[in-house]
Amino acid sequence: MMKLQDKVALVTGAGSGIGRATALLFAQEGAKVAVVDLREDAAKATAEQIERAGGQALAIRADVSRAGDNQSAVNHVVARWGRLDIFYANAGAPQRPTSVEDVDETTFDEIMAVNVKGVFLGAKYAAPIFKRQRSGVLLITGSTSGIRPRPGVQCYSASKGAVHALAKSLALELAPFGVRVVAIAPVATETPMLASFMGKEQVDEEGLTRYRGTIPLGRLNRPEDLARAALFLASDDAAMITGSTVEVDGGRCI
Repeated sequence: MMKLQDKVALVTGAGSGIGRATALLFAQEGAKVAVVDLREDAAKATAEQIERAGGQALAIRADVSRAGDNQSAVNHVVARWGRLDIFYANAGAPQRPTSVEDVDETTFDEIMAVNVKGVFLGAKYAAPIFKRQRSGVLLITGSTSGIRPRPGVQCYSASKGAVHALAKSLALELAPFGVRVVAIAPVATETPMLASFMGKEQVDEEGLTRYRGTIPLGRLNRPEDLARAALFLASDDAAMITGSTVEVDGGRCI
């Protein structure tokens, strides 16, 4: 039997990278998937890929840093499919390595708006649905940068440390309603955001070699690595996992 048969999932940042891989895998495992992204064309591309494979999908353009967009996305999903079982707050904003004295306030605010406020708002509007159903799973993309920070990405590291703590707080708050909350902490992943983390316009072999050298298993994450972790955590196989930050990092945080 498919792991998410008849479940309804909403995945933010699903137009590319980890979000797209997760949306596709969730659909393969039987879920109806709302594909949410800031870029409408990217959301539609993922949704169309799901539908071509025989799945059910809904493309939604949303800015996760805006309360109204989060509320509208959740309402749209419930109006279409009658419920919401999984909310995956995956959308994120990267930071190019920058000395703290050179980070402007706008950069700080933008990173926090997407990476922290965006998760909070997703939880705010998913929680009432989950409580009413007395079931649900909230997944959050954190980062190894929130556990073992690197220099120069202080805003990003702080934002990810914040959502790891948020996951624990929400897990305690929502547990009486049968709702689980789990953060996933990936190491550097082969996505469109990778070049930004390297402080470059394009990924280069020197940078990749440097990153690989910090990971005991010797390679970067692929989006599918995170998708498989998210599938497990969203499924009933993980029924007793809540409040955790699961490191998918090839051993980097050891």
